[in-house]
Order: sequence, then structure tokens, then C-alpha cells
Amino acid sequence: MSEGSVEGGRPSGRDRYLDLLRTVALGRVVIYHIFGWAWLTVLFPSMGVMFALAGSLMARSLGGRTSWAVVRGRMRRLLPPMWVFALLVVPVMFVVGWQPVREEGLWWFLKLANYVVPVAAPPYPWESGDASGLLEKDWAEQAAGPLWYLRTYLWFVLASPLLLWAFRRAPWATLLAPIALTAVVGTGLVEVPGETGEGLTGFAVYGACWILGFAHHDGLFSRVPRYITVSLASLGMAFGIWWASGHLTDEGWNLDEIPLAQATWSLGFCAILLQYAPSWRELPGRLRRFDSVITLANNRAVTVYLWHNLLIMAIYPLIDPLYDVPALYDHEGLVDPLYSVLPPILIWPLLALAILAFGWVEDLAAKRRPRLWPNGRGGSGRRRGPGGPGGPSGPGGPKGSHRAEPVPSGGL
Repeated sequence: MSEGSVEGGRPSGRDRYLDLLRTVALGRVVIYHIFGWAWLTVLFPSMGVMFALAGSLMARSLGGRTSWAVVRGRMRRLLPPMWVFALLVVPVMFVVGWQPVREEGLWWFLKLANYVVPVAAPPYPWESGDASGLLEKDWAEQAAGPLWYLRTYLWFVLASPLLLWAFRRAPWATLLAPIALTAVVGTGLVEVPGETGEGLTGFAVYGACWILGFAHHDGLFSRVPRYITVSLASLGMAFGIWWASGHLTDEGWNLDEIPLAQATWSLGFCAILLQYAPSWRELPGRLRRFDSVITLANNRAVTVYLWHNLLIMAIYPLIDPLYDVPALYDHEGLVDPLYSVLPPILIWPLLALAILAFGWVEDLAAKRRPRLWPNGRGGSGRRRGPGGPGGPSGPGGPKGSHRAEPVPSGGL
């Protein structure tokens, strides 16, 4: 998620424009998972933006150290926050009745290793809990949903030394190869079944964005006239919208469900963002008032991403008791709108609690002094290091879904 941290509020060596984009992308993911508004995937393709930013910073790291040192460092920063998440969530899956050995045999134990190193999708029960209780029956699927991003990110990290080598020798071929692969495996032309197909599709859909980050780091955008970049990007985005219009799913214009549209729209969108990218060492003008928020988001991006889906589900049991308030009992029409109003308000204090409870793991993973609230105010750290990396739950809930943006597969 986040590739770097900002220390002491001053972005030493950091590009605050990239930090701003990452913060917007992360916020858009949270809002999308509250409301499920399909049009948000068109308005701002968050996952493509985050992979493009990560690709740029990965290229920067590979320029200064050996490939193995960079890969090992990225894994060290990414995995511990996931381990803490798994240590708390997976036991709950067992407590509420998950019996995977009975269902899948001993092979399940090998799949469980994906909670340690997510080279494939980690296992979880499709139905668990109680639809009328605190945990809905799909809570485990919702909680584990965001882990697809960590798997895809890890694939890109492992492949980056080879991808960067190829890009610097054949940039256009390397950039367009993931789009071609998406056209093959993401449209049903060639069916790759199961988790392998999902992982391969996710790698293909966002591969061009990751490689576009290489181009940004290498300064290639400064060598291409803007009108050429914008023209080519616009053509790609137009194709994405055209393709989506003919392959709409039950979720309408949700590009996450239409791999080829997602790949081409995200590539064009990110190309324009990076073509016009300023180099900010400090946020300009009125954006400066958001400096501490942007600093915090970049220092705790993995924590926010891992926990936000679970916390969204936790909001609705907090709202349900309002129906039992005597003054509101006979006026359910006053309570129903709260299912749309309160979630986008309550999610932020809940995320703040998650940051306080678990965020310090990101510091330990990056070999930094643990901090509870690293928003840049009063900080004194000197070391920079990567930090890592998108159905209603109660009566009257929003029309959207809480599930994490999934890896685009045949119908995402």
C-alpha cells in the first residue's frame, strides 16, 4: 500500500503529490466499501493508482540496492501487519464454527500458510456466524477480502527486478503486455480456473499501472509531449468505457467486475495523473491544512486497508440499538436514514482506534521506533522506510456492499 513513510511532518525525500494521491485512493476505497457506489470505480480507480505509485517507489528502491535486499525489505514491511490481523481474525473463524479439516482434509493446512506469506488466496469459511447476531454469515469473507491486494502486491514485488529489466529494454512491449494478458485471461477467452485464475487476472489488470510507475520514476513522462500522453491515455480510457458498456454486470458500472475495462481505464487515468505530476516537497496552499492527515494515512496505509472492512461491519451493530430507544421506537423513519448517514461518520474514529491499537506494527516492521499517532506533529524520526500498500449489515442499511474490491475475474 504505502511505500514510504513521512517523518516529523517534513517529507524528506518524499513527493507529497504522490502521498496525496495515495491518501485520496485509500479514502475512496473506504467510502466505496461503505456505500458500494459503482460509479466511484470510474471516478477514481484507487487500486490502479496505488499500484502505479508503488511501482514508481519500487523502481526507486531497486536503483540503490540489490534486488534481493529490496524484495526482502518489502516483504518484511508488508507481512507483520498481516500476521497480526490473521492472529486476531482467524481464531474467531474457528470459534464460530469453522471446521476446514473435516471439509477439505489435511490439504487445508498448506493453504493456511497463505496467512503467513500470501502467495495465494488465504482460506476462510464462506458462511460463518449468525445472520441475526453480531457476526453476519459472510463476515469472514468480508474480513479476508482485502487480502487479495497483499497477494497481488507481493507478486509484483517478486517480479519487479525482472519487470524493470524488461521495461528498460523494451518499454512499450512491457507496458502493454499486461493489457494483452488481461484481454486473454480477463475476458473469458482463456479460462484459468480457481485461485490461480483470480491471482493471474489481478496481476494482469494492474500490471500496466505498476509498470507505468517505472516510467514515472525513470522520468519518461518529461520526454514525451503532454498532448501525446493525454491523447493516448484518452483513447485507452474511451476503450475502457466502451468495453464496460457492453459487459455490464449486476453491479452496473463497477469496473472491478470488468477486468479489461478496469485495466485500460486505470492505465489511462494513471498516465494523466503522472504526466501532470508536480514534485511537491511540501503541500501547496490550502492543501497544507491536510498535511497531518496525509502524513498519518501514508504511515498507516496497511493498517487502514487491512482493518477498514471489518470495522465497517462493526458499525451496524452499533446503530441497531437505536431501534430500541423509546423515543424512536414508533418513528422508524427517523432511524432508517441513519444507516446511510452514520457509517461514513463512525468509520473514521473506529479506524483511529485501529491505528492506535495495531499501527505501531508497521513501525516495527520497518525497523522504526514505534509511534501511536505518526501524523508528523512532534515527530523526530530520521529513518525513512516503506510501510507497505481498494450488502448492508443491518435493517435499513445502505444498498452497497462491504466487500473489499476483489481481484477482477470473469465478472468483477
